[in-house]
Amino acid sequence: MKRFKKKSILIILGIISPFLLQTLKVKAGSFGAEIFCTMRDGGNDHESSWDAAYTYIKKQKGGIFKVSPKQAAAQITESVIRDRDTFSYCVEYLDKLHPNRKLIRDLKKEEERKEKEKKDREEKRKKLEKELEITNDEFSDETLDRYSY
Repeated sequence: MKRFKKKSILIILGIISPFLLQTLKVKAGSFGAEIFCTMRDGGNDHESSWDAAYTYIKKQKGGIFKVSPKQAAAQITESVIRDRDTFSYCVEYLDKLHPNRKLIRDLKKEEERKEKEKKDREEKRKKLEKELEITNDEFSDETLDRYSY
């Protein structure tokens, strides 16, 4: 009988815990949106507002898995869109939460390409210097003396 009670308690906790975690997630996202929007409306820049909201959402989530910046941005956006009446002033700030990822990828590729070109030029320069050094070692001073007959 005792074993049956333990099993039933674990089953009930297994069923209820996802709902509790979802509730905490929604509350964290909603208050994170409130933090972000209030700070932006107060004149703070995007970075400080985002850091404060993201830190709060991470702290409230808890658990094993960490909240990614994408997830936190999605939670803030979701909260603002759901409660448009409360956060009507905040819609204009949402674009900074979701940067143009294609542009970021393209800039990163361009930077990597430039870095590779720089590395290749440096390797070619070293190779030419080495060849020049070898060539110079092959000629003695006498062969280079223009007036020796």
